[in-house]
Amino acid sequence: MTDPADTAPAPVRILVCDDHVVVRAGLLALLDSAPGIEVAGEAGTGEEALALAARLAPDVVLMDLQLGEGIDGVETTRRLTEAGGTAPHVLVLTTYDTDADITRAIEAGATGYLLKAERPEELFAAIHAAAEGRTALSGPVASRVMANMRSPRPSLTDRERDILAQLATGLGNREIARALFISEATVKTHLRRVYDKLGVDTRAGAVAVAKERRLLP
Repeated sequence: MTDPADTAPAPVRILVCDDHVVVRAGLLALLDSAPGIEVAGEAGTGEEALALAARLAPDVVLMDLQLGEGIDGVETTRRLTEAGGTAPHVLVLTTYDTDADITRAIEAGATGYLLKAERPEELFAAIHAAAEGRTALSGPVASRVMANMRSPRPSLTDRERDILAQLATGLGNREIARALFISEATVKTHLRRVYDKLGVDTRAGAVAVAKERRLLP
């Protein structure tokens, strides 16, 4: 007679990557109670996650976006998913839901994008979905993705690209104005339009998204 335990599906092996020790501990405690999920390891940095993923071969990596020093969650996701057939699926779990963060994570290869405000049951379901390669998105994230698909953001003008290129070199508004022979007020006006088009609200965010979308030379 066959033991039912022998035919039960193998648990989803997961690696948790979050730089906040308290948050990580809470997630580990939560996941330990989840049916069909086994915590294979934990990491506090992107570099540590890459090393552990190579050694532990988890099915899913639960990835925070902001990881303090070192590479961020988006870059870690990209490196994990570039491993080919043996690569784990990456499920982003974060507090950030801006268009720029969502776009960068998905373009880097994330299978799903969840917010930390989700209920435990939603997280467990998303983990199982990610393990099967199915997309898992929080409701607000799905709404943003659909809205952007229906109304794509306009492309940058030549002047906006010029200013963005100067911004990427680390120049301030005054220096950009001098380099392009325009007023500082004009620079600020163009920057506001760039931020709006790229869905960001910081200079660093604009440069990061521009690099992701290959808008910089």
